[in-house]
Amino acid sequence: MTEALTDDRLLGGRVRLAQPARGYRVAIDTVLLAAAVPARAGERVLDAGCGVGGAALCLAARVPGVTVTGLDADTDLVRIAAANAEENGVTDRVSFHSGDIASPWSVLPRGTFDHAMANPPYLAAGAGRASADGRKAAATVEGGADLVSWIDVCLSAVRARGSVTVVHRADRLEALLAAFAVRAGGIVVFPLWPSDGADAKRVIVTARKGSATPTRLARGLVLHHASGGFTDEAEAILRHGTALDI
Repeated sequence: MTEALTDDRLLGGRVRLAQPARGYRVAIDTVLLAAAVPARAGERVLDAGCGVGGAALCLAARVPGVTVTGLDADTDLVRIAAANAEENGVTDRVSFHSGDIASPWSVLPRGTFDHAMANPPYLAAGAGRASADGRKAAATVEGGADLVSWIDVCLSAVRARGSVTVVHRADRLEALLAAFAVRAGGIVVFPLWPSDGADAKRVIVTARKGSATPTRLARGLVLHHASGGFTDEAEAILRHGTALDI
């Protein structure tokens, strides 16, 4: 691979991340997703659509002893993710594998993970105009697997009562809840408010496989002050690796 990479930092420098200079790049959604996963030491987590490993590495930094397996269809990104794991000294518990989310079972074992997390493409196939950058388009627009397929794979990968955590667009919340409803409960919707009084553009949704607990709407997180800087709560999560209290 000859494309240019940038050398970036997450969690206030605790995570070092190489990623392509062009195309889709890790943003705060990735860090917030990892912060929302209720994993503990000794548990196994699937990072579906792992890209260069941003969420997996943030989770591993926050929870010593957790094991994370990443899956992505882009073999170049998987190679970068593996190098990132080595750079961060976590290859003993963080690994990355090439595989299509539409047919992952030759790579992934079913029903063995304690948790799964995903940042699926935000746009349905045919919705909006896809980026001319092929990699960015693949990350932002659904391809062979739609949102229902992403949720189904995550639920199939986790054990009974295992959790699935997803970050997605708020305007696709109805579709996201419908995808979870058949096989999961204990659903929590956690809005991400850009600023106080602004409509949420992103939501984090968590669910438990096979649970019958009713759905709950959580208070959410305000990301920015009116002046534009991060709120203290957001800063604690994004810079200092605090867990997101859902």
